[in-house]
Amino acid sequence: MGVFVFLPLVLPLTAWPVARLAEQHLHPRTATRLLTAMAAVLALCSTVCLGLVMVVGTAQLPGNPLPDGWSDPEVRAAVPYDEVVGKAAIPALCAVVVACARTLWRHARVRRQAHRALSGLPYREVAVLPDGIPYAYALPGGRRGGGVPAGGRGGGGVLRGLREGGRVLRGGRHDGGPLRGRREDGGVPRGLHGGGAVPRDGRRGSGVLPGRREDGGAPGVGRQDSKGRGGGAPRGGAGRRVRRRRGGRVVVTTALLERLRPAERRALFAHERAHLDARHDRFLLAVQLAARANPFLRPLRTAVAYTAERWADEEAARAIGSRRTVARAIGTAALVSRGTPAPTLAGLAAPGPVPRRVAALLGPPPAVRTWPPVSTSVGLAAWGAAAGTAVSAMSSANSAVTMVLILHAATPL
Repeated sequence: MGVFVFLPLVLPLTAWPVARLAEQHLHPRTATRLLTAMAAVLALCSTVCLGLVMVVGTAQLPGNPLPDGWSDPEVRAAVPYDEVVGKAAIPALCAVVVACARTLWRHARVRRQAHRALSGLPYREVAVLPDGIPYAYALPGGRRGGGVPAGGRGGGGVLRGLREGGRVLRGGRHDGGPLRGRREDGGVPRGLHGGGAVPRDGRRGSGVLPGRREDGGAPGVGRQDSKGRGGGAPRGGAGRRVRRRRGGRVVVTTALLERLRPAERRALFAHERAHLDARHDRFLLAVQLAARANPFLRPLRTAVAYTAERWADEEAARAIGSRRTVARAIGTAALVSRGTPAPTLAGLAAPGPVPRRVAALLGPPPAVRTWPPVSTSVGLAAWGAAAGTAVSAMSSANSAVTMVLILHAATPL
């Protein structure tokens, strides 16, 4: 095993060049998938090797529950500098586990509370909240809260932001005011009477601005019946993709819609629907976990956050047929929007180099390639990162097999 056990911990450095070049020279869809796959493999390999080194360090601790054979000199000799790195790997692996668990818990909490906040509205592909804070994001569906409630109505919980009693601000912070939409006693929402969303008799409507379709066009198109089935497909054929989104919804506030023109609203909804269709939340969550597992993978996390937005930009431009309109929508939303409630949720005005996205949309569409040519700089960087990923996988597999065989031989039956 030798020093090869340490290679997966530093081989993520080989992916740094392609993380930057892929943003500029690859199609966003290709770049997102490539960088996410590399980050996941490199993070898994480094975590496995960190665990192998921790076994050696844990076996040296007094009172450990491991077999006595695991502290055998032959086992310790398999790892160079076992007395130092073995004990240092214990807090390092604990930090990785805690960081990843915290990321997963926050992601699940944000999604659960966001679905709970929308439980008072009938299920629609677009949920428009009457809030004075401008924001929009794509909320993936789930087993709970993502389906259509019985009778097309929501539950009886309190409509709130991602924390009780507060509206969503940048970074998940809240201003302490109530997020309007339902009263805390479960009655008629405040501030919606006469607005078309909730009539005065207490019945809930569609949750859409009066006289306005979800995609910014004429009313009466894309409505749903009492069972949540669409009666007409909005522009771009989005109605045919509702089932594929598995209950995912586009969450947007009236404050943001009021600042966008009808064409820009269509760009907004097309952008968020692209996030739902491609399940960009999974890519963002994967690179977030990878960056927690190995800090050397943070450049890939930043790159994927950008390429996922560029991917949705291109899909929105193709859906509405105007790259300039999407660019204007991004620029307007970036000036007034509060961003997304969590880094694992995607949105039109997500944090990042917005001017680069606008400049890319004002230029020609990117070429679609499954793999860059080796004669180009991005091709060389991609092959270098692929080689580093392959070496990391082989090193971790070899180290794992070697350690298992040594432990099996050192442990008495």
